[in-house]
Amino acid sequence: MAASATFPALVPVLQPAWALSNTEVGWVSGVYYGGYVIGVPILVSLTDRMDARRVYLFSMALGAVAALGFALAGGFWSASLWRCLQGIGLAGTYMPGLKALTDRLPATSQSRGVAFYTSSFGVGTSLSFLFAGEIAPALGWRWAFILSALGPAVALILAAIFLKSRPPNGTKPAMGLLDFRPVLRNRKVLAYTLTYCVHNAEVFALRSWVVAYLVFSTSLQAAGTAGTAIRATVIATLTGLMGMPGSILGNEVARKFGRPRVLLVVMSLSAAVAVTLGFGAALPYPLVILLVLVYGFLVVADSATITSGVVEFADPELRGMTMAVHAMIGFIGSTLGPIIFGITLDLGGGGHSRFAWGLSYAVIAVILMLGPLFIYTLGHDRIAVSSKERSLS
Repeated sequence: MAASATFPALVPVLQPAWALSNTEVGWVSGVYYGGYVIGVPILVSLTDRMDARRVYLFSMALGAVAALGFALAGGFWSASLWRCLQGIGLAGTYMPGLKALTDRLPATSQSRGVAFYTSSFGVGTSLSFLFAGEIAPALGWRWAFILSALGPAVALILAAIFLKSRPPNGTKPAMGLLDFRPVLRNRKVLAYTLTYCVHNAEVFALRSWVVAYLVFSTSLQAAGTAGTAIRATVIATLTGLMGMPGSILGNEVARKFGRPRVLLVVMSLSAAVAVTLGFGAALPYPLVILLVLVYGFLVVADSATITSGVVEFADPELRGMTMAVHAMIGFIGSTLGPIIFGITLDLGGGGHSRFAWGLSYAVIAVILMLGPLFIYTLGHDRIAVSSKERSLS
């Protein structure tokens, strides 16, 4: 994940250098996840038919090459191309890695395993912000991308050495590689997958725009205000790191009180903080930082809960295909979230308008609240905790 947030971290540098509109910034941020959506149906479904290790190693190599390629970018189109290839690389590492993990864990440990795995995604993204924010001022933005390629390169070496070969469990699915109908007929899986879509729209809108938002908020503060000397990328890093305890704690609470109830509470709180943050850019900067950190905690407190729900309700023989559908639909939200945010920012008055920032966060909050609606209608799992969750509790 070392190269994942390099572009969002450097938006204040690259936007004026390339004369990008907010909509174009949102597109370059979002096309990373668009590449993920393109690659994930095939790459993750293949893990039902072959060792996930092979998919993982190929995709990690692609991610390293794409990070190096971005260092050659000179504007909107070339940046979009390399970011899209990075996203395809992510498609072959994130969910295949999760499948490799859950295949090797007993059922009683899968929920916690998923929580730790998904939270590590946020930790890696957070450190990517820090990496780019420290390298670019010292060596220039191109070197931030070049050095970020070391992350996937080292991961490839580690996986090649330590990830032992293992054939897929069970027999190969009888249906075609891209025949997702059996997964889509599973209403509970579909409910959690659609919830994952709106969850991702919120998460990646935050990660794509948090640095730009903090720079804007700093511009509204009086000279010498406490906290304004801290780099925005450092705050973004801390915000991402808040996701690890958020994801793990959220999953533990859901195991005790049931996923639907916890998802409703967490998503409602997250939406409320988003709106407050959006319209509160001129609040005292220490309070802005606190709100961003709280938002970073809440925005992923539902992540492991959603994904573990999909893992539980998936047909074991179609787990790879189920994860492919889950990831594909979920990361459509990841693609659209940053773009919708950027379009709203432009339509609301631009990046120098407090109202525009508030409106952008409010739109994302409204999208997020579709999640509980999916769970309480399509999922038909209103308050009851599944028998497996009861036994684990």
